[in-house]
Amino acid sequence: MEQETLPPELAQQALISATDTTVEPLQTTSQQLFAQITEFMQVGGPVVWILTAMSVIALAIILVKLVQFAMQQPEKASHLPKVLKHWRYGELKQALALLKLQRPVDELTALTINGLGSAHVELSLLKEELDRVATLRLNQLRAYLRPLEVIATLSPLLGLLGTVLGMIIAFQQMEAAGNQVNPSVLSGGIWQALLTTAVGLAVAIPIVVAHNWMERKVERVASLMNDTVTQVFTSARHSVHSSSDEEAMRHAA
Repeated sequence: MEQETLPPELAQQALISATDTTVEPLQTTSQQLFAQITEFMQVGGPVVWILTAMSVIALAIILVKLVQFAMQQPEKASHLPKVLKHWRYGELKQALALLKLQRPVDELTALTINGLGSAHVELSLLKEELDRVATLRLNQLRAYLRPLEVIATLSPLLGLLGTVLGMIIAFQQMEAAGNQVNPSVLSGGIWQALLTTAVGLAVAIPIVVAHNWMERKVERVASLMNDTVTQVFTSARHSVHSSSDEEAMRHAA
């Protein structure tokens, strides 16, 4: 039997109706979710609004820090052994060519190599400059971590404050009702009060995790700075002693 073909206009209408039937449930679900969130915000009161604003600020800070860490890659150290190897053999240009100055550790390593490779730089002044640059770069990596810590600390406290205020309102309603107390009034006030605690904890937990991860990352960068710069100094001393021994042997010969 031959299959019947629909006219182009009817086929297009059928396709549009089928698309509408798939889009409508998605729109309905999103509208219901938005209405639920709006209801929770209204029920929670000003405390939930404050927590929501703090969560937006914290999310913005986290995104900014993630972009900063992704661009600088401060913990990348796979190339540093090659840099130190070139430095030990006196190959300053090859060592500096492997460094990328946008990374804090590489910048300090380059400053150390250039300072020790120059005969006109005093070691005391070089160490002071290295301390200054290291402190500056670490402070840049720690930027905005303190506000993140403050938000993580205040969020559960604000949630607890909202719970206490909600419980006060619930018991005031019970007192106003007198002998005709409706259990639904008390239960409704309690869950509305506990909502703020749940929101405060939901805001604080991921922020604490993100803050500790970023703080630990900065600590690892500081340790890597100290280790790399120390190796550059010790390698320079070793090369100086070895070169002086070679000169002494030449003079003796």
